[in-house]
Amino acid sequence: MSVELVERAVMAVLDAEGVEEAEISVAFLDDAGITRLNRTHLGHEGPTDVISFALEGPDGTPLGDVYVGAEQARRQAAELGISTEEEFVRLVVHGVLHVLGHDHPDGEERSGSPMYRLQERLVAELTRRS
Repeated sequence: MSVELVERAVMAVLDAEGVEEAEISVAFLDDAGITRLNRTHLGHEGPTDVISFALEGPDGTPLGDVYVGAEQARRQAAELGISTEEEFVRLVVHGVLHVLGHDHPDGEERSGSPMYRLQERLVAELTRRS
């Protein structure tokens, strides 16, 4: 995934949420790296697709780190029959939405949640799907 597309994905989320100033970092990790973060910070075993850490600056500016499990994303894209680029965009958008305070339920209700609907609208815009 190009740096330009990562930046566009981050900016699309910030624009959609009316956030004018933020500091967001995005890193792509292999299975070993994302597994280590998953275990250390969330207490879960194995690789995952995305982990976000949200902070807030002293002036209320959103700060956050988004870690995308690149190998896991590639597997998910193959299972879903979509491009790896689309899945990378989805996970960056998902992670940034979490940094901005969005959350979603687990299970079947997830796909009907406001966060999921916003995420999918932004992914469609960024990947030019309709």
